Amino acid sequence: MNYWNNTNVSFFILVGLTDSGDIQVVLSLLFLLIYLITVLGNLGMIVIICLDHQLHTPMYFFLTHLSFLDLCYSNVITPKTLANLLTSSKSISFVGCFTQMYFFILLSATECFLLSSMAYDRFIAICSPLQYPVIMSPRLCRGLLTGSYMVGLMDSLVNHLCMSRLHFCNSNVIHHFFCDESPILILSCSDTYGTEMMIMFLAGSTVILSLILICVSYVSILSTILKINSTSGKQKAFSTCASHLLGVLVFYGTVIFTYLKPKKSYSLGKDQVASVFYTIVIPMLNPLIYSLRNKEVKNAFLRVVHKRRFRQLK
Repeated sequence: MNYWNNTNVSFFILVGLTDSGDIQVVLSLLFLLIYLITVLGNLGMIVIICLDHQLHTPMYFFLTHLSFLDLCYSNVITPKTLANLLTSSKSISFVGCFTQMYFFILLSATECFLLSSMAYDRFIAICSPLQYPVIMSPRLCRGLLTGSYMVGLMDSLVNHLCMSRLHFCNSNVIHHFFCDESPILILSCSDTYGTEMMIMFLAGSTVILSLILICVSYVSILSTILKINSTSGKQKAFSTCASHLLGVLVFYGTVIFTYLKPKKSYSLGKDQVASVFYTIVIPMLNPLIYSLRNKEVKNAFLRVVHKRRFRQLK
């Protein structure tokens, strides 16, 4: 915080996605709808998993926390974006901007390794089904979850320290709809090379390491599935990890396109569209992916509704 006293900027202006009033109204309605679906979908997923004892397994333990992360994601970005679209004031305080960026990085990095933990869970379930209850013990699940949050915390703290050393003395206009690293680095009148390299190293290490763990898990899963003789057996084995694989492809595809590149290659239009998908749309898609394609979640929902109706009849 002491480094921030060296800057002449007390607040930033978030330009947003467009200057057109009509388009802003349309976007605000669209984002509000997505936000409501995101909140209801992720809260619903958490409630169903907590209420249905048949879903108290390692896979759904991780899925609960994925829904929690997506819920936090949405609340970090979307409300401020909606406020900027609906009001003439588009300012955000210096501390508020860096706080938003801090939690955004924390949640992003945590989700990377949470997805890796989920891939490892599917690897054990398919490749070592008889040992699954022993290997995926509650203690290991809690350890993997804690490790994911610790990586996210470390990434966000280092990024926070690097960014807080920068000096902002000229423009305070951020050409983006939230406080992201690339558009803020452009505004600095300090030498950002060292900061940019450190941020790229952390982001690259987090994404690549977690992606390697996921790839190793799925290569082993694919090898095991191909050894299954029956077609129905292969389909059943693949169906247990299809939702997670789809979620991984959507998440990492957008992350790699948006962040693993130098600051100078930042493109206002393309990066904003990718960021909208990454920060607003994906948190809505995850509960849909893991519920609509999952018979266990559907059956659990029906059981919860049936129990509730049965209690009301009593």
